[in-house]
Amino acid sequence: MTMRQTWEAMRKYWPQYEWANVGAMIRNMSKPPALCEDDFSGRLVVITGATGGIGYHTAHYYAARGARLLTVNRSAEKSEALCASLRRDFRADCDYILADLSLLENMHRVGQALAALDEPIDVLIHNAGLYVSKRQVTGDGLEMNFVVHFLAPFVINHLLKEKLKRQGRGRILFVSSEGYRFAVWGLHFDDLQWEKSRYSGLKAYGAAKLAQILTMHILAEELAPSGVTVNAMHPGMVRTNTGHENSALYRYFKKNILDRLSQSAELSAQALYYLGVSPALEGVTGRFFHFTTEEELAPPAQDREAAARLWEISLNLGRLA
Repeated sequence: MTMRQTWEAMRKYWPQYEWANVGAMIRNMSKPPALCEDDFSGRLVVITGATGGIGYHTAHYYAARGARLLTVNRSAEKSEALCASLRRDFRADCDYILADLSLLENMHRVGQALAALDEPIDVLIHNAGLYVSKRQVTGDGLEMNFVVHFLAPFVINHLLKEKLKRQGRGRILFVSSEGYRFAVWGLHFDDLQWEKSRYSGLKAYGAAKLAQILTMHILAEELAPSGVTVNAMHPGMVRTNTGHENSALYRYFKKNILDRLSQSAELSAQALYYLGVSPALEGVTGRFFHFTTEEELAPPAQDREAAARLWEISLNLGRLA
């Protein structure tokens, strides 16, 4: 983003920022998630990135309450171990699809496989994620953060839209992040792949999460008449296994500082169950939650003009147009 573009973005968004919203976010950090005690027996839940961290705990939380699990993961060994544990501990019905969601071919394959299911998908949780401190490019030549956190869910959702409309129910949940606020002046539409700008892992992560939230608004509006809802949530500051591919310095910082300050991913699982199952969320769509507390989004995440522009760009990047 050039200096002129940055100045124009500042002029656009700065008057819309409210410090009260930042204060609300800080207060929400100390609030535990609301709990839902409802049973979910026999209902199908799809989770991406379920072999570790938040996805792993969420799969167990749903299975313990009767859900059937279909997970999307990279590792066959870890997927087998996950399903074995769910069958052993909860007699759960569990299956998986192997896919590397950094690759367009795999995103399409997953979306098509889910769209071909004969049964309704009751909850779809887009959880797969990573954190990289240096710019990495996927096999399709796209920036890794942008692809895994944003483009993969976008492609899968697009391929699933008609099925979801036909089934007439269901909830889509994005495991998002308050990190979207790092994109404080919005998306750099002339450099979405970070080819021109100095790369920052935090800024790239934030931009991808912002992109996710922006297109959530359009998807939520399109699916609302069919009874399908789409929401995003910040999962709290919890311990996960992301970042293990980064530098030794980052791994040390994560292990000795970040992880010690973090909470258990079990809290994230509780929040994702509440958002996926609770009757209190029936018909609630296009919202952002900190755990289970709804928050007003920062101005760049409410920009419908940017959302529409990103939607069209993403159709082409995702080979959907």
